[in-house]
Amino acid sequence: MKAAEFVCKVESFRMLTPTVFEITFNTDRLLHFQGGQFISIIIPGAGPNGRDLRRAYSIASSPERDSFELCIKVVEGGPGTQYLYKLRPGDAFRGIAPYGDFIYKPKLGRHACFIATGTGIAPFRSILLSQNYRSNPPVKASCLLGVRTEAELLYDLELRNFSGLNFITAVSQGTESNGKDFNGRVTHYLQHLGDNFPWLETEYYLCGHGGMITEVKALLTKKGVSKNSLHQEVYYK
Repeated sequence: MKAAEFVCKVESFRMLTPTVFEITFNTDRLLHFQGGQFISIIIPGAGPNGRDLRRAYSIASSPERDSFELCIKVVEGGPGTQYLYKLRPGDAFRGIAPYGDFIYKPKLGRHACFIATGTGIAPFRSILLSQNYRSNPPVKASCLLGVRTEAELLYDLELRNFSGLNFITAVSQGTESNGKDFNGRVTHYLQHLGDNFPWLETEYYLCGHGGMITEVKALLTKKGVSKNSLHQEVYYK
């Protein structure tokens, strides 16, 4: 579907963590997108000389739903997050969608490993909830989410209960007693995986800050993973 402008009306606003909020909205006409794609939101008057800005946010909800969800981190001084953070049910904003080619592409006989930091989990949630993924699942699927503290975990219970998914959290500032899967960064967790992991039979989807993506790609390359098996979406502040 070619990108088009929509008027979006807020249905609900809630905090998911102390630093991340969720906006649920509907659109003035049908919006078709694929899991993993994003919407470009127009931030009125926030640019130089009062011009509008645009900021991109991955859609976190299923493509088959009638309403849409965004998962957004509050960034101090960030024009996009500050604008959206003030919106409440009944408010409207403008967005252009869909954009992006960071989508799930089924490959026969292949595993899938989704690796995210922070709100980079948003497109993966949309992918996992999509009919495309459910109709064409990988041989096995794993999802690794890295955050600084346990309080920043997103969709934790939902993804732990997702059928056919091995969901792992990596808490970089965690302690041995916090009860979560791994205490450390996502790259440290990957380094702990042995030769039993299907390194060369897996498609890797990476989403989050650039540092994590660079480190993970370097690690996977050393394992012999082909560039064709690496798919990425870099998040910027």
